[in-house]
Amino acid sequence: MAAIAGRAAIDWRCRRTWRAASRNTAWCLAGCAIGDLGTIAFFQFAGISWPTLAIMTLAIVNGLATSIALETCVLVRQMDLGTAFRTAIGMSFLSMIAMETAMNAVDVALTGGALLTWWVLPAMLLAGFVTPLPYNYWRLKALGRSCH
Repeated sequence: MAAIAGRAAIDWRCRRTWRAASRNTAWCLAGCAIGDLGTIAFFQFAGISWPTLAIMTLAIVNGLATSIALETCVLVRQMDLGTAFRTAIGMSFLSMIAMETAMNAVDVALTGGALLTWWVLPAMLLAGFVTPLPYNYWRLKALGRSCH
């Protein structure tokens, strides 16, 4: 492996790390999707007419909150509640924000935003999964840090 600025280069071909990063990303996606899609569905089905940007912003905030809550529930099996919560909060917000932004960008691009249909959900979830995956892989390889 070649050294880059005093650090070893990342081997991007490790299947074990890709599986671990994919598993971690899927957990994060589950948490984010619950809050994000739930918020959009609430506004859509309740017929509440807020500006699209306001709904999407609230969906992102709720997605982050439910992701942290789910991560805390998963981690509390391994540690006390306070430590689990601090670990969940300390996870990569960059990864979660990228996931949320990708999901909502797909929604806006395909439907105009804040509109869930059966055909947009797979595209939103795929974008939300693929966007942070390389970063999560890098975190595992370079920093040895994982959400779970």
